[in-house]
Amino acid sequence: MTAIDRIETLRRGPVLAVRVTTADGAVGIGQAAPYQVECTEQVLHAMVAPSFLGTDPADVEAVTRQCFREHYKFLGSFFNRAVAGVETAVWDLLGQLSARPVHQLLGGTVRTRVPVYLSSMVRDRGPQEELAHLQALIERDGFTGVKIRIGTPMGADVDQWPGRTEQLIKSMRDGLGDELSIRADANGGYSAAEAVRVGRMLEEHGYFHFEEPCPYPQIEQTGSVAQALDIPIAGGEQDTSLEQFARILQHGFLDIVQPDIGYLGGVGRAREVAAMADVFGVPCTPHCANHSLLEVFTLHLAAAMPACGQAQEWSAEDVAWARDVYEPALEVIDGHVSLPTGPGWGVRLTERFTQEAVRAVSPATT
Repeated sequence: MTAIDRIETLRRGPVLAVRVTTADGAVGIGQAAPYQVECTEQVLHAMVAPSFLGTDPADVEAVTRQCFREHYKFLGSFFNRAVAGVETAVWDLLGQLSARPVHQLLGGTVRTRVPVYLSSMVRDRGPQEELAHLQALIERDGFTGVKIRIGTPMGADVDQWPGRTEQLIKSMRDGLGDELSIRADANGGYSAAEAVRVGRMLEEHGYFHFEEPCPYPQIEQTGSVAQALDIPIAGGEQDTSLEQFARILQHGFLDIVQPDIGYLGGVGRAREVAAMADVFGVPCTPHCANHSLLEVFTLHLAAAMPACGQAQEWSAEDVAWARDVYEPALEVIDGHVSLPTGPGWGVRLTERFTQEAVRAVSPATT
């Protein structure tokens, strides 16, 4: 198999797409996690691209591990994001070369239709406005589950405005009825004691899970909340090391793990978390907050991994920067998304995106 000869980034707004090309012209596409992508782009070309240039695409997981070992002093968010951008493009390249979808390369087809829940990404809507926003999308696309945002991110027990969380928890259940599953995400907004108080309200109203109740570095606090409550506690989106997920699972700190492909360093590493979760009997619902190629990657992972049987996250927000990144667009029908049928990820970058993007290239080493 021919070696990777060229790694190109395409940056438009908060999206950083990646194309890897072999010497004989085969191409794969990937993407780094959104936001602050100028920093990710610099790390990608300076530190990550040299590790992948000249390598066999079939060695993607071995090369990824070596890249992490080589740069052990610099591990963390921007490095992981840069690795994920290249790594996901190499998986697509492998799919193109083998004429197979990525989910088959990740272990086989467990499911071809992935259930998804509707995930609100904002806190600036009041309870009734939020309810109306989600109800319209439920009616249009047939979602059977939703997620709302409560508290404030890393907020030390301060609500977005006084009373919002209590009103929202009750209004959503009253407005959506008992048949819909409802999740609540605090983004690390509470101390352990306050998280237990809020968690009791969620239990009273029959919520499905309580996500990131305490700041993510304080995993022991989150674990104490999980012990105190009956509602499943979810988290892990911010964690960037496989070792941390191993600790989480070994100690039972979380009832649902949520690795983010873009934050963790690629689909291969997220697959390792899903495999660990399967061994421990813990559901895995990867974090995926934006409509971009990351949602495609997450669907392929969910299609291949037995632990990903619960509904996966699907953003409720239509933001301009996420439009026209890839095609064909995926559709939610009756609360499910069908996997693309083509090789690799089964999608391509749109002509509009490639024309508007700012490009940078890492050539092959000599």
